[in-house]
Amino acid sequence: MNQITQRVNNCFANVFPDLRPEDAARVSTASFAKWDSVAHVTLLSSIAEEFGIELEMSDFEELTSYALIVDFLEQKQQ
Repeated sequence: MNQITQRVNNCFANVFPDLRPEDAARVSTASFAKWDSVAHVTLLSSIAEEFGIELEMSDFEELTSYALIVDFLEQKQQ
């Protein structure tokens, strides 16, 4: 597990405390009922704060899965 995924896992754990860490990598807004619109804003705000980045409105629309979030952050790091 790299530093990005570890930090993303921490953000997910803060927003979804009942989500097992081994299941986090497979969730999306479509597959995880607790990931509603309020949780989505909370999660992405937490990630923005954790990584010191600003997210655009389009990012909120596109970052709808764990995998997409990690890919986005990895691209930002390059």
